[in-house]
Amino acid sequence: MIYFFNLLFPIYFDYSSTTPVDPRIFEKILPFIYYKFGNYSSKSHIFGWSSNYFIETSRKNISNIINCDSREIIFTSGSTESNNICIKGFSLFYKNKGKHLITLNIEHKSIINCFDYLISEGFNITYLEVKKNGLINLNQFNNYIKKNSILISISYVNNELGVIQNINFISNYCKFKKIILHIDSSQAFGKIFIDLKILKIDIMSLSSHKLYGPKGCGAVYIRRKSNLYFKNIIHGGGQEKNIRSGTIPTFGVIGFSESFSILKKIMFFENLKIKNLKNILFFEIIKIESLYINGDFKYRIPHNLNISFNFIEGESLIISIKNIAVSTGSACSSSILESSYVLKSLNKFIPLNGSIRFTFGRFNKITDLYFLLKLLFNSVYRLRLISPFLNVI
Repeated sequence: MIYFFNLLFPIYFDYSSTTPVDPRIFEKILPFIYYKFGNYSSKSHIFGWSSNYFIETSRKNISNIINCDSREIIFTSGSTESNNICIKGFSLFYKNKGKHLITLNIEHKSIINCFDYLISEGFNITYLEVKKNGLINLNQFNNYIKKNSILISISYVNNELGVIQNINFISNYCKFKKIILHIDSSQAFGKIFIDLKILKIDIMSLSSHKLYGPKGCGAVYIRRKSNLYFKNIIHGGGQEKNIRSGTIPTFGVIGFSESFSILKKIMFFENLKIKNLKNILFFEIIKIESLYINGDFKYRIPHNLNISFNFIEGESLIISIKNIAVSTGSACSSSILESSYVLKSLNKFIPLNGSIRFTFGRFNKITDLYFLLKLLFNSVYRLRLISPFLNVI
């Protein structure tokens, strides 16, 4: 018998939507909220000089870890703004060069909606369909490239499925075809080693709150050798090389930088621990009949396990497993009561409304997992007993 001592409720298994601020990061940013609060752009006094120094030091720290030039890092308010700058800002500046853009039909809403907007600006968008495992069919990739294609935008790791796209192949292909490649690495960084000297990425989005840093901070990486320009989508004081106007949150950037430093030290061992938790959940949960694992099982991050339970509504299952924080999909779309467009794109036979996304993180423990399993087995059994689609004898 398993006894559950020292459990803190509710137990969090939704790390893909956001992460708690690591206590080490919290301690680091406190002074910059209270007495080191100066504006980065203030050049006439010590408060501004201090903020300027720490932000530029953070910029160099981030660039050293992902192996790029510090001048290639532009701070933003998060990955949604970063994606808007990368997609809309780039496309609108180069619209006279070409108006064909490419993305995937399972992308995050912050990418999909940017492309939907650009349709109204006269752009032609190709939404690539993925295979049933959520991966791009690379054999057909060349069929969608046109003479006027100027941008391909892809998430390194899909936020709902956790599958990893072959960015190394795609980046080399885009370089050969002279097409600009934008990568959203919000769900990838910290789970996958990213070296920008190896990957031929032109533009990349990053987010702090997926890395145990504070919310409201992110970054755009822009390769200097690509010599790219962007049309302003936010007008203001011209901060961040006039690509992103607005006051930089000093405490957010410090926390963002510190999250990189911590990951550099512990990422390998942390991923081993999380992979172990995921494997335990997987080998226990497959004992439940009539369920589906969504997304390729081999090419995925260890932090994500998206499962569809037949004959059960996902929302009902979430309500029944009290004190467990999980989700049915992307947090950015959770207010929309409809089936996941990502799962719809994979397989029409998947029970779309019975899908749960379990995502693991730094502060999950083995006892958390066994408590989840105990609740899950009981809840699935009870809900199927009363399911109108299934009679259990």
